[in-house]
Amino acid sequence: MTQNREKWGSKFGFILAAAGSAVGLGNIWKFPYIAGENGGAAFIFVYLICIGIIGFPVLIAEVLIGRTTQRNPVGAFAALTPSKMWLSVGFLGVLAGFMILSFYSVIGGWTIGYVIETLRGSLSNFHSPEEAGVLFGVLSGSATWTLGYHTIFFAMTMFIVVRGVQGGIEKSSKIMMPILLSILVILMIRGMTLPGADKGLAFLLVPDWAKINGQSILIALGHAFFTLSLGMGAMMTYGSYMSKKDSVITASAQIVFLDTLIAIMAGVAIFTAVFASGLDPAAGPGLIFQTLPAVFAGMTGGVYFSFLFFLLLAIAALTSAISLLEVVVAYFVDEKGWNRKGAVMIFGGSIYLLGIPSALSFNLMSDVTLFGKTFFDIVDFIASNVLLPFGGLMIAIFAGWVWSRTSVMTAVKEGAEDLFEAYPWFEGVWFLFLRFVAPVLITLVLLNSLGIM
Repeated sequence: MTQNREKWGSKFGFILAAAGSAVGLGNIWKFPYIAGENGGAAFIFVYLICIGIIGFPVLIAEVLIGRTTQRNPVGAFAALTPSKMWLSVGFLGVLAGFMILSFYSVIGGWTIGYVIETLRGSLSNFHSPEEAGVLFGVLSGSATWTLGYHTIFFAMTMFIVVRGVQGGIEKSSKIMMPILLSILVILMIRGMTLPGADKGLAFLLVPDWAKINGQSILIALGHAFFTLSLGMGAMMTYGSYMSKKDSVITASAQIVFLDTLIAIMAGVAIFTAVFASGLDPAAGPGLIFQTLPAVFAGMTGGVYFSFLFFLLLAIAALTSAISLLEVVVAYFVDEKGWNRKGAVMIFGGSIYLLGIPSALSFNLMSDVTLFGKTFFDIVDFIASNVLLPFGGLMIAIFAGWVWSRTSVMTAVKEGAEDLFEAYPWFEGVWFLFLRFVAPVLITLVLLNSLGIM
């Protein structure tokens, strides 16, 4: 184990960094459109239940494994069990971080590109989402534009991570997360003051249970799991820099609260504007890059709100990207004795290069497919549909069944003695969800992701 291993400067810094990891494009891009496709308020209600029964219990377990061992995903499992199978699970977490960041950076680059396009005035003259969609097709269809912003986004990610846990990740999170929240508040207020915004609020607050079916519940389960960055080693790695004086349970609850709050705030900001403009709330993935530019173009002061919105997206993408790169860097620093700068340059550079075919999947390599999927689609499918749910399933099984209950409880009570004195029933409830509920539900998510059900 590396001597003098880095630590968070404060619990607050850890909470902001971990929440930043969880708060990504999934909250501000994916959550609003899947809520829109699945009935708004009813879906949000189901999603909140799923966060409670699957996200929160597994998040506690993942952060706990990291804090207990003070190691990266591979080193953490190696420290807790001699089994090579569990060592392989740790490797899969590092691999997931490697693969996800490669294509995530492409989308992160789009967000920076749209900030610049807003400043250039490219987004100010749309009359319909179709027009905005044409521009998105032109921009993403340009290899120069896509690769250029992929490069800028990745350079920013590497710049933050190379500066270390306190000086880079924690410091940047303390700056970016308050900015992100401030922008969301501004966009929410603007959205709620638009004529017709009450329809958007009703969509988010008044449930339409007729829209909820088995598939909606599976989507809610999947997103509750993915939104917290579970199964990719990020929370385990961030947890490994945590002080044993701080409560894992309290910290996990605060991360869940911030992550969920930001997703709902984004929903309010987006749907009040969409309904006020009379556009379709169920526009799907095109909601962000097609529907919203048309909404902002028709709004008084729209150019400023468009700028703020895409800046918000870029910050959310960046706070998640740095956690993904840190998973890979921590492995080589901890297990192989690399210095941080060398690990960031070599393996950050390798991930960047892997991202190039993903960036070209929208232009020069759009016709290069396997089983009907582009390179971007394939990497996304393997990482998001296979590695993440499998990693989360293994964490739940390991903490619930393999790691002895006595050891788990000794570890989780460090820094949380008062909580267990006040709520002695928490242990039994947590283990119930960790041992039985979470593995069953994550298995359903995995099978659904693979198209088996």
